Amino acid sequence: MTSHSEILVERAPAKINLTLHVLGRRMDGWHELESLVVFSRSGDRLSLTLRPVLELTVSGPSAAASGATDDNLVCKAARHLAARVEGLQLGTFHLEKRLPVAAGIGGGSSDAAAALRLLARANHLPLDDPRLIDAARATGADVPVCLAAKGRMMMGFGDKLGPLIRLPPLMSLIVNPRVPVETKHVFQRMNISAGAETRFGGHPDILDGIGPEQLYALLRKSRNDMEDAACTIAPIIGDVLAVLAAAPGCKLARMSGSGATCFALFEDCKTAARAKKTILRAHPEWWVKVSLLN
Repeated sequence: MTSHSEILVERAPAKINLTLHVLGRRMDGWHELESLVVFSRSGDRLSLTLRPVLELTVSGPSAAASGATDDNLVCKAARHLAARVEGLQLGTFHLEKRLPVAAGIGGGSSDAAAALRLLARANHLPLDDPRLIDAARATGADVPVCLAAKGRMMMGFGDKLGPLIRLPPLMSLIVNPRVPVETKHVFQRMNISAGAETRFGGHPDILDGIGPEQLYALLRKSRNDMEDAACTIAPIIGDVLAVLAAAPGCKLARMSGSGATCFALFEDCKTAARAKKTILRAHPEWWVKVSLLN
């Protein structure tokens, strides 16, 4: 086992849905999705100090919005794994919450996945241990894809994952107008009947090792089916998309997940940084981050 004096640290990056196709709604109420998911190079930071009792402390700019610690997905993930691994060594987690909450970038799910990775390291469990994967599924629909935190297809309601994909690093500008949007409300506004099938996904055949220009072209043929409904709930999302699309050098502007976070892809860091400066000058209250995605 890992020494009790050692502090283990994991990054919990933002999850970005480059595409998000809603294929229908199952009779059990879950929505069938098809999404190409990538992750940022930056995000929350989670540490673990091994101790006999499970605890969580939270700090950072988004700490107040993250809710009660006992309901946090970090604790839920740890409890689910402890129920499946006899004698699991637990401890005190500290979450530095930097990502906005209820933002469509899987912040809580990524935190939970980071907690599972930390516990796996502390207890010498491989990341492909079925108990770890089962605990991720029990914690939340987006947690399994966040375990590896690398580009891949996510299908079903998050329970079906494609193989890891080698995508070119994508320079992005990620923007959240600091307006929370609940996923369930977006699905309700979409009003898809149980048992209904919507459009075919039509996702482009993403090839492993594809070049950036080819990827941009394929992404433009795809979409985020939740975007229109989210914009009716939070019209400011449309404003963010318009601002990003108008930025010089923008290759693609799209909402991530159920919103309100949006992203734009740029050719290089300098162009993205210039757009960030311009946007913050006009909207200093927005959360704006330049980050590589892969």
